[in-house]
Amino acid sequence: MSSLAFMRATLGPVLRLMFRPRVEGAENIPGTGPVILAGNHLTFIDSLILPVCCERPVYFIGKDEYVTGKGIKGRAMAWFFRGAGMIPVDRDGGRGGVAALMTGRRVLEEGKVFSIYPEGTRSPDGRLYRGRTGIARLTLMTGAPVVPFAVIGTDKIQPGGKGMPRPGKVTVRFGEPMEFSRYDGMDRDRYVLRAVTDSVMTEVMRLSGQEYVDMYATKAKAA
Repeated sequence: MSSLAFMRATLGPVLRLMFRPRVEGAENIPGTGPVILAGNHLTFIDSLILPVCCERPVYFIGKDEYVTGKGIKGRAMAWFFRGAGMIPVDRDGGRGGVAALMTGRRVLEEGKVFSIYPEGTRSPDGRLYRGRTGIARLTLMTGAPVVPFAVIGTDKIQPGGKGMPRPGKVTVRFGEPMEFSRYDGMDRDRYVLRAVTDSVMTEVMRLSGQEYVDMYATKAKAA
């Protein structure tokens, strides 16, 4: 059994017991082939709850610092995050965005499910912020459909995204698959990339019920 399968089998029941996730629209995730899951990001545990709500294994990108720690604690963290489906990437370097994009592309070309938060970081105040166009690049480069999703309630059980989450109830809502084959070969057209990204974020907003802010979350955090 792989570490990912082991984590799903052991951690999954614990998370379901703690957070009692209500899943809506899971049938919208194709059973085979590459799929991009794109949704909102309220708190750290979003990335742990989302895979529990999917039949297929879900892969996502995380900071490489989560798996480079020393000693027993460092090795335990590395085992945990890799087992949860995280692929470590150095996102702080000058080419961090390119590395993340290429990693997602590789996962999709292998026919797997890749999850991404188009906002690029956790929401600082519970609102939905402008999406970055990496999501558009991925779907246009690979042809993978985008399934928008919304995680609702995790900011209540882990306020501020830090500390131990408390038991509570969350909802994970999946929308219908979106495909953008009409834009084939246009993955470097910035107007197309923005249009695709905005259409995905509109669906995420509809699913989550969040107020939309036409500004990047990183800019809001820096203000």
